[in-house]
Order: sequence, then structure tokens, then C-alpha cells
Amino acid sequence: MPNSDQINSYDCQSPSVIRNPDAAAMFAAAQAIVTGELVAFPTETVYGLGADASNSMAVARIFNAKGRPRFNPLILHVADLDHARRYGHFTAAAEAIASKFWPGPMTIVTLRIAAPVGEGDVAVDPISDLVTAGLPTIALRVPQHPIAQALIRTSGRPLAAPSANRSGHVSATHADHVARDLDGRVSMILDGGPTRHGIESTIIDASGETLRLLRPGAISRDAIEAVLGCTIKWGDVAGSRPSAPGQLESHYATRAAIRMDAAVIRPDEAVLAFGHVDPVAGQPFYNLSPSGNLIEAAANLFAALRFLDQPSCNTIAVMTIPNHGLGEAINDRLRRASAPRTQ
Repeated sequence: MPNSDQINSYDCQSPSVIRNPDAAAMFAAAQAIVTGELVAFPTETVYGLGADASNSMAVARIFNAKGRPRFNPLILHVADLDHARRYGHFTAAAEAIASKFWPGPMTIVTLRIAAPVGEGDVAVDPISDLVTAGLPTIALRVPQHPIAQALIRTSGRPLAAPSANRSGHVSATHADHVARDLDGRVSMILDGGPTRHGIESTIIDASGETLRLLRPGAISRDAIEAVLGCTIKWGDVAGSRPSAPGQLESHYATRAAIRMDAAVIRPDEAVLAFGHVDPVAGQPFYNLSPSGNLIEAAANLFAALRFLDQPSCNTIAVMTIPNHGLGEAINDRLRRASAPRTQ
């Protein structure tokens, strides 16, 4: 495992390059991954900060660039279900949800295979222990976005990739969000425009026979239960050592404080609205969805928080958002953003 001096010595001072994902850029990005550099890329959820998951030094650079605590595991992004089976033990339940929701915004936690399984004479490098934070489980995802798929396949590497933002800060849904947070700490940013879902993947623990929801996300629990015909229970609340990404109590934090379920707006507050609400004169205002559409609201959430987090306002007042469907994931992110800061 790399030492702290080696890790901290990686601090690129030149500005990060934002590139359109043409063939030349994709080849250069793949080469950067192979040589141990960091590349930010779009997924259908948020932008990810990718590194070769088998290269411990490269993975350590993710933690250094983000300021992310080492006990917080990362998601391993792979090309398809066959690729994922090289790294995780898939139970019948895990196979069922993978078959239904991959590729797509679903992360599945399985028991980790310590010695990855190759095909024929193809050797598979083991995943760095930094990816799993030393846990016996591994979080796996098959992204749907064509740029993410192209980067995995062109580099020939599984990608360890958390969200491309400072640790604990609001996730990035545009390339310029990545540049503002991580400029000079990433070799290249592939610009795929705004992300489709705008909120992270749903995380399901399928390491046992009973499925557990660890993080609500872009696929609602209702949708999963409707497809599988079974109830998914909430997983254990993460303590000081989370079992999957996105479980820390204080997360997605803005500079300004978050006040949930605001019925009355104070004069010095920014306003995060939902539904048929008139703007508040003279105060920063963003309506997640004037029509009350939770899909639209989820897609706009992180861009809205970044827009409202202005120096002139110390508090963002959040009007009530329904807690069903994708509203469960939206309220989860807002609750974590409003939690007492741990960093």
C-alpha cells in the first residue's frame, strides 16, 4: 500500500482538461487510466472520478484528490454482469436484480472474491483493498452511460469511481462542477453534458439471501419491489465505518445550512422549492420541478444546491418534498446535507 508521502506528492498543479468525448479524447482518457491517472467521466447518475481499481496508488489518488476518508468504500464500475462476476459472489437474489437493472443506476453489494476469476488464459488483477476499505464485500455497478462504458472497455480496466467532487460536498452533475471542485487534481474531464438522473445510484446489499436497501437512489424502492415482487428492507444505519458508499450521516454538504420542511421563508434565506410555488422576491430561488415531477426534481437537485449556495445566504430553506418514489432519495440527500458536519 502506498505511504502518505507518496500519495500527497500527487497534486497536479496544472488546470484539468475538459474534453469532448471524441475518439481521440477517449483513447487519451483510457491511456491515462492505464498509467495510473485520474479521469472524471459522466454516468447516467452523476460524474464519477475514475481510476484503475487494481492499482493501489491510483486508487489512493482518488482519496487524496477528494479528501475522502479511507474507511469509506468505493464503487467498482465494470462493463457487464459477466465482468462483475469476476469480483463478487452473486447469490440468486443478486443475479435477479442485476439481470433486471443492469446496465443502469443500480449498485449491488456482494461478498468479494479475493482472487478474481479470469476467462481462459486471461489473468485478472486483484482489486486494491482500498476500494473495499478492507471489507469482505464489494460494491459493483454496470453503468449505462455510453462514455462510461467506452472508458471501461477501451482502458480494459475496472474503474473505482466515487462521485467527482470534494468529499462530503454536493455531487457533480455537469463537467464544470467537477472542474470547480477538483481542478488540477484530475488529468482529464470528459464532458458528456448534464447527467440524466442527477442523483446517485440506488445501493442494494445482496451479500445475503435477503435484499437490503443501503442507499435510495435513481431507481426508487417502489420500482424495485414492483419488479421483484418482494419487500426490500432498509439496511443497518451506518456507524463510523460504512458498509457502502454514500452512507455517512453528514454528506452532500453545502456551505450554507439546510433547513428542511420550511413552511415560512425567512428574509435572509435561499429557497429550494417544489411544485406550484411563486419565487420569493429578492431571494435566491430554485424550483426543482414546478409541475411536481419527482423525476425532474431528482435530476435538478445537485445543480440547484450548488446554485443556491451563495455567499449572501447562510441558510437554504427547503420546502416539503413528498417522501415516496424518488422523493425518498431526494429527502435522503437533503437530510444528509442538513446533518451536523463531520468534516
